[in-house]
Amino acid sequence: MEQKGILMVLSGFSGAGKGTLIKELLKKYDHYALSVSMTTRSPREGEREGVEYFFTDREHFEETIRRDGLLEYASYCGNYYGTPRAYVEEQLAAGNNVILEIEIQGALKIKERFPESLLIFVTPPSGAELKARLERRGTESAEVIARRLSRAYEEAEGIEAYDYVVVNDSLDACVEELEQLVAAARRAPVRCGAWIREIREELKGFVKGEK
Repeated sequence: MEQKGILMVLSGFSGAGKGTLIKELLKKYDHYALSVSMTTRSPREGEREGVEYFFTDREHFEETIRRDGLLEYASYCGNYYGTPRAYVEEQLAAGNNVILEIEIQGALKIKERFPESLLIFVTPPSGAELKARLERRGTESAEVIARRLSRAYEEAEGIEAYDYVVVNDSLDACVEELEQLVAAARRAPVRCGAWIREIREELKGFVKGEK
């Protein structure tokens, strides 16, 4: 049963460990590809074109929107962020599972346009652990941490829209759980349409005595 890859949306609270989880998943398995977003913001130190982001200007971004060249996009703090369509479709056609690391607003847009997409929400085991992880970073002020926790509270209102919740307590166990969920999702009827149509036609032939 040959299939296209799965369009997989990974969201979660800031501090849930999404980035580390994705890196481990890509390192351990070769059937995943990470989508690179396009943005109009300026590159930060160390960021590389086509690796962290595709950097562009507002005019080109808006032209890409008009050409329906983005799967989803949003404006945040005065800049556009979006998911280029061409790269994602190319990877899915090759059978790779494409990971989109985006927030809830973008995830819901993807699910609306692509009902067969797989939405997974990553969370620490508790709110207290989330707060502790943010504090352990040691890179943000108490004010910034408070804002991130406030944002997490808002995001928690949308978790029910996701297909699965994954608790990132043990990194290795979490990576394995993600792989198992994706493997199971590949067998869902909504993602096996071509094979289902093929076997129906074959059975139809038997019933009509054509085979």
